[in-house]
Amino acid sequence: MADPHTKTEDLPPLHPNTITTPLLDSNHTHHPEEQGLEIKDTQLDQTLQKLEAFLILLGFNQTCVFSCILSWFAFVIIGVLLPVLVLVIFNCSDCDKFQIEGFELVIVGSQACLAAVSLLCLSHNLRKYGIRRFLFVDRYTGHMVRFRNDYIKQIKGSFRLLLWWSLPCFLLKTIREAVRMLYVHHDSWWLSVSILFALVLSWTYASTITLTASILFHLVCNLQVIHFEDYGRLLERESDVLVFMEEHMRLRYHLSKISHRFRIFLLLQFLVVTSSQFVTLFEVTGYSGKITFINGGDFAVSTIVQVVGIIISLHAATRISHRAQALASLASRWHALVTCSSNDSSHNRNSNSTGNLEAANTINSLHLSYSESDLESCDYYVSMPTNTQLASYMSSYHRRQAFVLYLQTNAGGITIFGWTVDRALLNTIFFIELSLITFVLGKTIVFSST
Repeated sequence: MADPHTKTEDLPPLHPNTITTPLLDSNHTHHPEEQGLEIKDTQLDQTLQKLEAFLILLGFNQTCVFSCILSWFAFVIIGVLLPVLVLVIFNCSDCDKFQIEGFELVIVGSQACLAAVSLLCLSHNLRKYGIRRFLFVDRYTGHMVRFRNDYIKQIKGSFRLLLWWSLPCFLLKTIREAVRMLYVHHDSWWLSVSILFALVLSWTYASTITLTASILFHLVCNLQVIHFEDYGRLLERESDVLVFMEEHMRLRYHLSKISHRFRIFLLLQFLVVTSSQFVTLFEVTGYSGKITFINGGDFAVSTIVQVVGIIISLHAATRISHRAQALASLASRWHALVTCSSNDSSHNRNSNSTGNLEAANTINSLHLSYSESDLESCDYYVSMPTNTQLASYMSSYHRRQAFVLYLQTNAGGITIFGWTVDRALLNTIFFIELSLITFVLGKTIVFSST
């Protein structure tokens, strides 16, 4: 966990005459420990550079006017114009069994809208904060020695998650286009291969942007989960309640920043996915012909990408919200154990901080034992504490009680305009979607008695 007393970049130096030493200085002799830290820094920097290069390739880097224009120009050409022109120009009017132009245009429109939302929201945050502050791994908000390996592991895991979901969808899309190419004949096979390549390229570009945006949000939340897990271990290392509160306020501040940066993205993603799914439902139920994998398979592929993207986002948000809400239960258990284990007179003879630390050490090695010596220990005489010792104990108790009440009333979590993204919100979303689906099916499907 980052030390809450760590100097931030907004604070002035403690001594005006202090000269800041650069991180890398060839004129100074480095100890092996310092060299090891520099190697870890280099590994993390290289991992972040690879991530940033991948985002630049997809067009998320819009730091200047030229890169912004180039990014949106590539998106319009590859993601919108290319598939629309291919579908309109090379449309087969007598091939409804293998290709339905209305279905294809709806799919291209829904993919383009979702990819545009992802590109717009994520590029704005990256342009405003940079990759380090965007992920909260800069040197002033958690760039700690014990977290570097976890940071690298989570970033690499995000690449694997993207590959894990993109590759099966890509193979499914390619197989579908190849099968359709066998039935929809063109003037030459070169033209058929070019159409297949154009459609697959456009779909891959838009789908990768969509999944990357969701996985980036998933990565940001997972990096904060590292700090919340360390906060639970902080109860075993520290005894000062003020340290706990300061660290928790720092974590809540980070969650508030994440919610503020991603609330528009999460809301628009949910609205676009919901709208596209209902349009798909209208198209499928309103079509009078026969729908097969060849002429309607793109609906399944695009639905998989959209649903997977929103599930990744909601899973990340609910996970970090539940970790934040679970801290109150963890602190309550810690408070109860410290209170119950502080009846020993040795805790009363020590100072407040020392007593809490010994109680915490007792918690770490706490085992239930009902030996005869434990039962007979009640016969021993225990001297009554003095007023000063009793006041110190009660003061420590009230501080811990206030800390538990603070956590219970300030749980935190990812919020969307005040709505905490947790299991309750997911249940609400599920039943709203189910109600809308049944309404659409009731308006489009008619059962005849004849």
